[in-house]
Amino acid sequence: MLSSDRDSKPGGERFAIPTQGEVEGKLLVSEIVAVACLQELIKRQDAAAIARVRRRILRDLKDGCQGLKLCATDKRSVVEYAEQILECAVTKAGDR
Repeated sequence: MLSSDRDSKPGGERFAIPTQGEVEGKLLVSEIVAVACLQELIKRQDAAAIARVRRRILRDLKDGCQGLKLCATDKRSVVEYAEQILECAVTKAGDR
């Protein structure tokens, strides 16, 4: 079962390693929430706000990658993925 506070629930310590389905589910939720939020922002056609969001995403990713101690290749992959999601959101918002 997906839970944002899994470890604090009774018995959660028995399931310290999430299943592949849990990981995929959490990634799906993260992607859908991110895209939905971006689409709503983009619908307003506020180019300055979109640029600020893009800069913040890239800055926060840089900080997050540092914290995870990702190698340079993985950092590039993370940034490319984020840019793909942002571009997808821009495209989908423009289609509506």
